[in-house]
Amino acid sequence: MNYIKDQKELDGKIVLLRLDLNVPIKNGKITDETRINKILPIFKYLIEKKSKIIVISHIGRPKGKWVEDLSLNPICENLKKKLNKKIKLIKENIFNLKKENLFVNSNDEIVFLENIRFYKQEEKNDSNFSKQLASLGDLFVNDAFSCSHRAHASVSEITKFLPSYAGLQMETEISALKKVTAEIKKPITCIIGGSKISTKISVIKNLIPKFDNIIIVGGMANNILKFEGHSIGKSIQEHNCETIIDDIFKSSKNYSCSIIFPEDVVVGKRMEGDPKIKELDEIGNDDLILDIGPKTIKRIKDIIESSKTILWNGPAGYFENPHFSKGSFEIGKKIAEKNKLNEIFSVAGGGDTVALINKIGIFNSFNFVSTAGGAFLEYLEGKELPGIKALN
Repeated sequence: MNYIKDQKELDGKIVLLRLDLNVPIKNGKITDETRINKILPIFKYLIEKKSKIIVISHIGRPKGKWVEDLSLNPICENLKKKLNKKIKLIKENIFNLKKENLFVNSNDEIVFLENIRFYKQEEKNDSNFSKQLASLGDLFVNDAFSCSHRAHASVSEITKFLPSYAGLQMETEISALKKVTAEIKKPITCIIGGSKISTKISVIKNLIPKFDNIIIVGGMANNILKFEGHSIGKSIQEHNCETIIDDIFKSSKNYSCSIIFPEDVVVGKRMEGDPKIKELDEIGNDDLILDIGPKTIKRIKDIIESSKTILWNGPAGYFENPHFSKGSFEIGKKIAEKNKLNEIFSVAGGGDTVALINKIGIFNSFNFVSTAGGAFLEYLEGKELPGIKALN
């Protein structure tokens, strides 16, 4: 893979820069700037090298239609302040743009194309659309690892028409994940949460031969509790996944990997209700399992204590309600504490996990935090991501 930092000649070059700036926006205000802060280094690097930058990014799923609420304008305003640079947002149809008209003023350094998903050709990986995009620049840089599991025009097909490079963030992301999956310091533990076990089954199966412990929490743990013969009341669950769970347990025995799931839980009658700690044989028909209990927290903390590498994807419960956030908070704090002592290599990934560690204020207490969800998991699963394959 070619990395942009190995490219010497950037002075005056027009760089098409693919970023993932899909940040949460409420009433026109950005509520989490993590993704923006992570790509500041590539801007500073290219500005320093005297490049001209055309940013390609998206927000949300406009499905090929122009949706004003999903404009990149709030991001441009945010970056103007952060970089102290003039930024122009081009709303004109991409098919009408010409390279020579984009940087007419010699002081112009950064232009943004409007939300690339306003064009249906983007998600179709359309070749003509990619060619038109490529005609606007001299080279292409993908610094959007979190979009690289998508075979989209501005991620994958575009590399056929321009010299293409991986950005600074992409390089950091890949080397951190390689360290977890290839240069493992044992014992290694994966804490995996989320609501659906079927979407993460391939990841779990791929990690079993490499990991010593896989801790399953969150909504997906309910399926395991049910499989083990416990009542889960009206908790979130996925149907018809008994075979999946049976496979996980069989595979884990073959590779001496421990599968850990809740020993006790915290329930509520509704999502915003009051918490009650319960043993697994005490769960009522109208109970919702919303967090892990104190015995489970202690067991997980003991496992973290004896681990050398930790991978965390997905909270332990409904952490948005403080009543059900203790499990997730305690896991996060324990990893941060071990990291401070330099006794662990830790990687966290996925949108909810990032929101959680920001909430606890321990973002900098991890060796690496990935804002990628799907791409993070697919990379761990051993899949070749279209965006990375294209750069290779």
